[in-house]
Amino acid sequence: MFAPEWWHWLVLGLLLTMAELAMFSFFVVWFGIAAALVGLILLAAPALALPAPALPTQLLLWAGLSAVLVGIWFRYLRPRTMTTVGTSAATVAGEVGILVAALTPDSRGQVRFQKPILGADVWEAYSDTAIAAGERVRVVAVNGSYIKVEKAR
Repeated sequence: MFAPEWWHWLVLGLLLTMAELAMFSFFVVWFGIAAALVGLILLAAPALALPAPALPTQLLLWAGLSAVLVGIWFRYLRPRTMTTVGTSAATVAGEVGILVAALTPDSRGQVRFQKPILGADVWEAYSDTAIAAGERVRVVAVNGSYIKVEKAR
């Protein structure tokens, strides 16, 4: 039965880590690091490379190290970026912006916000009353890709 040697695992680790460069998922790299660790463990403990139970033991070691590394990544190392994607429309009610283009009950205008609201800093807006350009407006509701605004007090 074939029993990989320590350098086989290092080569596999290098190949998997290089494959990560083409995939951009930042997931395969942990399998590559685990394979390199198995190679280093086999170099330090050559008894694990003995032909009898070598392959199943090495594969189990690789799977275990991979699972531990992926778990550490998701639990502790992964960046905790906060985006507005999936944010509830109710959370933007009350935000204040400046009306860039005037609006009337029959036409839409544009509102610019100081910080992006639900991923955009300029929104198409409508209102029940006429509001001149340059006025401060407050978000009342989000309806699809439009926001309903009223004059800010």
